[in-house]
Amino acid sequence: MAVLSLVAPVCLIAVAIVATGPINTLCLLGALGCLSLILILAAKAWLRYKLPSPSQKSIGFFHPFADSGGGGERVLWCAVRAIQDAHPEYQILIYCQAGSTPQALCARASAAFLLDVNATFQVVPLTCCHLILPETYPRWTMLRQALGSIQLAYDGLLQAVPKVMVDTSGWAFMYPLFRLAGCRVASYTHYPTISTDMLQRVTSRQATYNNDVAVAGSPLMSLVKVVYYYIFAAAYGAVGGCTNVVMVNSSWTRGHVSRLWWTFTQPLLVYPPCNVSHLAALPLDRKLKSLFLVSLAQFRPEKDQAKQLRAFAMARQRAAAQVMHPDEDSSHAVLAARLKVVGSCRNHEDNERVAQLKGLSSELGLDACVDFCVNAPFSEVQQLLGGAVGGLHTMVDEHFGISIVEYMAAGVIPIAHNSAGPKMDIIKTDTWDRVGFLCETEEEYARAIFEVLSMDQSKRMGIAAAARRRASEFSDEHFKDGFLRALEQGLLPPNVHM
Repeated sequence: MAVLSLVAPVCLIAVAIVATGPINTLCLLGALGCLSLILILAAKAWLRYKLPSPSQKSIGFFHPFADSGGGGERVLWCAVRAIQDAHPEYQILIYCQAGSTPQALCARASAAFLLDVNATFQVVPLTCCHLILPETYPRWTMLRQALGSIQLAYDGLLQAVPKVMVDTSGWAFMYPLFRLAGCRVASYTHYPTISTDMLQRVTSRQATYNNDVAVAGSPLMSLVKVVYYYIFAAAYGAVGGCTNVVMVNSSWTRGHVSRLWWTFTQPLLVYPPCNVSHLAALPLDRKLKSLFLVSLAQFRPEKDQAKQLRAFAMARQRAAAQVMHPDEDSSHAVLAARLKVVGSCRNHEDNERVAQLKGLSSELGLDACVDFCVNAPFSEVQQLLGGAVGGLHTMVDEHFGISIVEYMAAGVIPIAHNSAGPKMDIIKTDTWDRVGFLCETEEEYARAIFEVLSMDQSKRMGIAAAARRRASEFSDEHFKDGFLRALEQGLLPPNVHM
């Protein structure tokens, strides 16, 4: 049962008791409860009148940007393929931005993820996806995005109402609307909209990408934001409780959802599908005369590729300081190595971020040894993973870390952030075989980079082999089994896929 999301309601009740007394507070709560019930029944009746009747043999997937190429989209298409294989009698509806066609989406899934998806589903076009983009709202972003998601969901339901709605995008504020429309709701949450870590950072006035310096430096503004966050957390917990089945992608996400959502059952841990089989076919040995590191992530602020550049520069500085010693052959390997920063750009802001990273690379003197590969096709990414010796990851509190698993499957030694999914689910340090490195500071990343680049071939291959064995636990088949078992808990007929 959620605890932190109850802080705001409990505080309000306590204030009411102090201000009006316990009897009056009970009367007020009773009146609010009756009013809420009346409003819910009225909303349900109105929606049933306005919306089409639910189709009994249909299942919808709400994913506005289904044509993107991130890990969330891989989850979507693996889930769609799982339903097509196990429940071919169900009509599948994909709620995504207007302009997409089944054929184009299947082609995108094939090109981006090497997934063969049948174009037998129907697209329900969403015409106002800008309502959920953060750049649309410079202030009160989370609240206004949440309200925008409700409008977006309503526009989709006006066209078709499935019997089962699976949300793979994380917009939890739609769930009450889905339930009132007659849907059974399943959620696959990659990352909570608000987390206990976010609450802690705002409370401690720590400046981050989602808590700017002006707010963090002002006691009054920080207090207002803390109150706003706790009220939002209460609402987020309430709407999360409207789901019938809750799936999460990592232990870290499960912990936060358990503490926030008003549910009485533990969320089901279903690891996301990773491209293990294709990457595991790559050879483990590498060309030692052309060593390079790879960074695989979208160009978003939280991915923090700038930290990778600074750490790489720091490792090169250490190597340059040692290169004069005759017994330091490893330093030459570090200085000869390259860093290939690979990622996709979604919009103009992402393109500007790439330009800023290129500027930082120049400032650090890395122009001759850093390559930026923007929107590279999967074939090129696979080729890079087949040649890299190490893979960088610097996002704090990455909910899972599909790119890390892809590193490991390809035989690339991961150098990841010591938090959340990488720490709790992927690079476990309590096992006998080492499968990678966990770091936090730039100095720790620099040391790990130096060690991986200067590592002898036999030691590197030993770690790479252990990492590949670990990566096999996150395959498409593991995801398919977990996803179908979750939906069989009252939403779909059981054991059809067995």
